[in-house]
Amino acid sequence: MKTAEVLKEHSFLERMVGQWTVNAPDMTGQKPWEETVRSLQGIWFVAEGSGEMTDGKQATTILTLGYDPSKGKYVGSWIGSMMDYMWTYEGEVEPSGNVLSLYTRGPAFDCSGLADYREQITFLDHDVRTFTSSTREPDGTWKQFMEARYTRKG
Repeated sequence: MKTAEVLKEHSFLERMVGQWTVNAPDMTGQKPWEETVRSLQGIWFVAEGSGEMTDGKQATTILTLGYDPSKGKYVGSWIGSMMDYMWTYEGEVEPSGNVLSLYTRGPAFDCSGLADYREQITFLDHDVRTFTSSTREPDGTWKQFMEARYTRKG
């Protein structure tokens, strides 16, 4: 097996490394979540978030991201203590260099099986990014249903 090398594609993910405070519009009155993102020698990136759900229960999430040169795609996974489904991703960075679009399939809101989803990590500047989730509509468009804002600490 060939040893992995840090590629120019990893630079987008490197921007995520650090300590973040997480807020979302539906978190009114709640304490912000916190997230720590670390790099595994510049090849893989692990983001661990924790905070309180709207029902008052504590939750932890783990996002893993990397770049697979054989696929020419960013790859990753997401798990959260509030659900028993592992989300797996493939995606690409948009030409602006500020938006990573990740595509996945997961449980449909109406419990009718699996649906298509798009998650986007968008850097607004060095210290602020957003994470949005959208579901594919029957006409092929994306309907956003969630947005979280991440602000770098320190």
